[in-house]
Amino acid sequence: MISMKPMLTLQTHEQLKAMSDPLRSKMMMLLIERPFTGQQLAAELNLSRAKVHYHLKELAKNNLITIVRTEEKNGIVQKFYQSVASGFVPDPTLLPHKEEMGEVTRSFALESVERTRKNIISAPEEAFQEHVSEDPTEWPFMIPMIEVTATKEDYQKFNRGFHQLVNELRQNAKQAEQNPSAKLYRIDLFAFQIEESNFVREQDEDDEN
Repeated sequence: MISMKPMLTLQTHEQLKAMSDPLRSKMMMLLIERPFTGQQLAAELNLSRAKVHYHLKELAKNNLITIVRTEEKNGIVQKFYQSVASGFVPDPTLLPHKEEMGEVTRSFALESVERTRKNIISAPEEAFQEHVSEDPTEWPFMIPMIEVTATKEDYQKFNRGFHQLVNELRQNAKQAEQNPSAKLYRIDLFAFQIEESNFVREQDEDDEN
């Protein structure tokens, strides 16, 4: 089995263009999660095999996906494709194409939201139960909805701290897998700049003084 890189740097404009297609973004999100054949992707996305294979060819041509294994079924060799990395970041030389870079990231974020929505729907009942405490740190789930004004430095400090915690959790995962009481969690965090607040709070007189 070919190991997937944590992060791949997009080196060419062709790679960026290949990733900017909305359908390919949807396919890449699936291929990051697990290997698929063209037939399986066509069924998952409700598309023709010919259309899926065309886009797989474009992604493979730009070294964004690879064949991780083959299986023979009824005399036909099935190819299983998977993303070469869990995440992608553009090379600084691609900055002249920053609008395309932004659209690639936005498309991936939207597809990630959709995958998360499906996971929420299919999650076991216990995933959203047992939160009788008013302290959210004791709940079995996290649904943070926070808007905060921060400097670039403070935001980057938060970002580094979050990734450090995730890395610690990953390092403990193998040991946790041996524990029969351990559970599988999906962790999604979306943090980005917005123009207007979604939360409006009427000021109390005490706040104004």
